[in-house]
Amino acid sequence: MSKYAVIQLAGKQFKVSEGDTIVVEKHLEEEKAITVSDVLLVGNEGDVTIGSPVVDAAKVTLEVITKDRGPKIHVRTYKSKSKYRRHIGHRQDQTVLKVTKIAA
Repeated sequence: MSKYAVIQLAGKQFKVSEGDTIVVEKHLEEEKAITVSDVLLVGNEGDVTIGSPVVDAAKVTLEVITKDRGPKIHVRTYKSKSKYRRHIGHRQDQTVLKVTKIAA
C-alpha cells in the first residue's frame, strides 16, 4: 500500500495518494502548482498519523491540469392548474488537480 493522505480543499475532504486526480468544484488561484497544508491524516505502509485538527509539517503538492465547466444540469419547476413552467440550466466551474507529492 502506498502513501495516502486526507486533505481539506475548497470546503471538502479528499482522500488522495500520489498520482491521483481530483475534481474540485471551484476555480482556484491562477497558479500551476498548489500546496495544501490542511492535511487531516497521513498513512504510509500501516503507519497512520491523525492530526488534531491537522498534521504538523505535512503538505500535499497539487498540479493544476485543467479548468473547465462540468455537465449541464437542468432544473425545471411546474405548478399545476396555473400554467406556470420554468426551466433553468447550470454548469458548475471545475478544476482538475493531480497529486504530485505527499510530504509528511
